[in-house]
Amino acid sequence: MRSIKRIAAVLHLIWCLFVFVAVMIFILPFILIISYISKSKAGHSSAFAFLRLWGWAVSLLGLLPVRSRNRNIYDKKKAYIFVSNHNSYLDSVAVVVSVPLPFKPLGKIEMNRVPIFGMIYRRLVIMIDRKSPESRQQGEAELSNQLKQGQSILIFPEGSMNRSEQPLTEFYDGAFRLAIDTQTPIAPMVILNARKLFPRDKPLDLRPGIISCIFSQPVQVKGLTMDDLPVLKQDVYKIMEKLILQNEGSVLNDDLLTQVGGPGKRR
Repeated sequence: MRSIKRIAAVLHLIWCLFVFVAVMIFILPFILIISYISKSKAGHSSAFAFLRLWGWAVSLLGLLPVRSRNRNIYDKKKAYIFVSNHNSYLDSVAVVVSVPLPFKPLGKIEMNRVPIFGMIYRRLVIMIDRKSPESRQQGEAELSNQLKQGQSILIFPEGSMNRSEQPLTEFYDGAFRLAIDTQTPIAPMVILNARKLFPRDKPLDLRPGIISCIFSQPVQVKGLTMDDLPVLKQDVYKIMEKLILQNEGSVLNDDLLTQVGGPGKRR
C-alpha cells in the first residue's frame, strides 16, 4: 500500500509540473506583449489576469483548489499592502488565485533564473537581492512608487519560508515601513494547509487537497509615524497568528467537491 501511495504521489507531482509549465508557456506571449505595450497600472492588471489564469489552472487541474474567506471585504478602488505567511511553494498559486486585487509582489532575484517562469517573474514582480542593501533600498523605492500610483503590493513579511514548528517566524520591518511612509492600509492574510500538501523538504509528498486563504479586515495606518512601527508590526503579527491558530485544524474537514467550481463558487 505504501508503494502504491508513493507511485501515486510521484505521478501527481509530474502531472502538476506539466500543468505548471504548459500553462506558463501558454500565457508567456500574452504577458510579454502586454508588458511591452504598457507599463501602466492598467497594463499590469491585464497581464495579471493571465497570471491568475495560470494560478487557477494549476489549482484546479492539479487537484489543489484554493478556498478563500473574506476576500470581498476590500475596496477595489484602493491600494493595499497584502501581507501573508509563507511556508510552501504552493503559496504563489494561493495568492494569485485568492487575492481579490491585482498586485505587484516583492520577490527574490534568484527566481529570475528559472526558465520560462523567470521571464514572467521579472515583468510582474519587484525583485530584490536580500544580500544587497542597495537592492533592498531600490526595491522599497519601487514598491513605494507603485503604492502611490494606486497599485496594491504583496509582501511575505517573514522574508523566507517558515521551516519552524511555530505558526510564524519573526517579521521584517519593510512592509510596515512602507505602510507608514505611504499611509497605505495593511491587508493581513494567511495561507493554511499548503505546507501539509507540499512540504518544501519533501516534494514527493505532494498530495491533493484544499488550500485555504483567510483575509482579515485592513489595518489602518493613517496618522502613524515611524515611532509606531514596532507596535504596528506586532499587531499585524498577532492578527495573523490568531487566524492560523483558530483555523488550521478545520481546513482538512472542508468538502473538496464544493470548492472546484471556479471563482464564482468561492466565498
